[in-house]
Amino acid sequence: MTASYEPERGLQSAGTWNRPKDLDFSLALDDPAVLRTEVRAPSAGASPAIGVERNRGLSVNWAQTARKWAIGCALAAQVAAAADAPSLRSFYLPENPRYTIVDSALDSIRFTLTKTLQQDAKGHLVSISSFVDPEANVMGWHNFGNLEGPGWAANAVGGAWEIHSLARFLDRPEWRSNALAILDHVLDCGFIDEQTGFIRGYRETTTGKFCLNYKHNSDWFCPGSMAKVAFQLLSFGDDLGHDARATRMRTLAVRCARWIDRNVESVPNGWFPRRCLPDGKVYRKSPEGGNDAFWQTSADGLFILQLQAALTQRGLADYRDTLRVKTAVFMRAGGIFGSINHDTYDPQENVAYSVAFRTLQLVSRVLKDDRIRSFAYDRCLAGLDAFKMREDRNGVATKGLLYMEKSWDTAYLWENAEAALAYFEAAADTRRRDPGRSREFESDGLTILRAIAKHHHGPHGFLTEGVDWNDHVSQKHHIDQAKYGDIRYTEPFLNNQHLSEPTLFYLMHLARASGNKTQIEWRDQEGNRLLSLPVSRRSP
Repeated sequence: MTASYEPERGLQSAGTWNRPKDLDFSLALDDPAVLRTEVRAPSAGASPAIGVERNRGLSVNWAQTARKWAIGCALAAQVAAAADAPSLRSFYLPENPRYTIVDSALDSIRFTLTKTLQQDAKGHLVSISSFVDPEANVMGWHNFGNLEGPGWAANAVGGAWEIHSLARFLDRPEWRSNALAILDHVLDCGFIDEQTGFIRGYRETTTGKFCLNYKHNSDWFCPGSMAKVAFQLLSFGDDLGHDARATRMRTLAVRCARWIDRNVESVPNGWFPRRCLPDGKVYRKSPEGGNDAFWQTSADGLFILQLQAALTQRGLADYRDTLRVKTAVFMRAGGIFGSINHDTYDPQENVAYSVAFRTLQLVSRVLKDDRIRSFAYDRCLAGLDAFKMREDRNGVATKGLLYMEKSWDTAYLWENAEAALAYFEAAADTRRRDPGRSREFESDGLTILRAIAKHHHGPHGFLTEGVDWNDHVSQKHHIDQAKYGDIRYTEPFLNNQHLSEPTLFYLMHLARASGNKTQIEWRDQEGNRLLSLPVSRRSP
């Protein structure tokens, strides 16, 4: 396949809003799955704001729309008044109307697409590196620098899925083509064993050598992270409809889950091992060679449950017995929240709580077990409160962010994006049964994305990998060598752009949409306009 790769130039204010042909978009405003967005002409010197569009057929009763929008504005005013309470506002950040959360997400995607990809001999798009600076210079000195692929920090499948999802929403065929070219590189270039579903996470960009881990060797791999890639393939395949890739991706996900189930050795506490040998036997050491205290208490194993639950939900496999057993292990332990990141070592990592909430929510639906759902809210989602930063620290914009963990207190941004996604999923889940609680979750998710938006740098849309407010990584690695500040590197498909996933979820499921026969706009719970576009009806 020959990929089209066209650098993003932004939309002009005279553009029209066109419904994607393959998406059903109905503005039923009492449906929680209503969404929204916005586009403005960029101001002089600003990064271009790129048009976003909605996802579900355009059929509107405009009188009813106006009435419901008025009701929505009244509710938003009540929320804003309630948010004046110090307990709510201490973490809260307002929207920046000059640079919204949508602008932020689109800048991150722009950086990935225009600065960090190159075409290979097969016409695929390949990441130049998993660790770059604001000018997309490769940081070859770092472990991630000369690696690419679907693995943890490289995240090619997850990144391609996010680009493709946003492209469907925006009706951007060139973005969709680019996302599929990234996906095809993973599917066709040796990362995946078609027969077993086993996934090799990385390829050295300098030699072409495949490896199982970010240390450039194949001594060990993380089975949870392999399951995450399989889940991404499964979910991406759902979006491809009748595309021939979809069946292949589902088959690979089924085979990968089967390999894990049959080969990954259990550990004494009944959970999953953090790392395995290539044959699935437990590997107890750290990447540096010493003993890893969290060899059987990493939340990375949650991704195995996520994959098994997703396959069971789709009727592609039946892992209900395994889900019951492993979820019981997790809950009896009070939760297993040890580091998910492969290079950190802490018993409580913020992203572990987010992933636990999202995974257990899915498991509770598959098993029809409200006890699991309650645990997800009361233990996992509530656990994120301990990581919230309610003030700016050392002159750095940290309010509204979550620090990673006590042993490494930088606010890394893929983890913050995952927290925003957890809050938004909670808001959507509770919207009907507990509207007040839902609005609080929605506010927390918005606050995190608004805080993330403060940390782009340069003209290309680059988003830092993390906010080092406490000089943990040392100032030589900071933007402008500031003592405290943003790290001057990022992972293009992960830390740089993972915020696009919660942003799109918000637009599709929580944002308030309104309009008339010529104009449509989307606003957040406080009435801030995130996106507005002229409407152009076209036949599907």
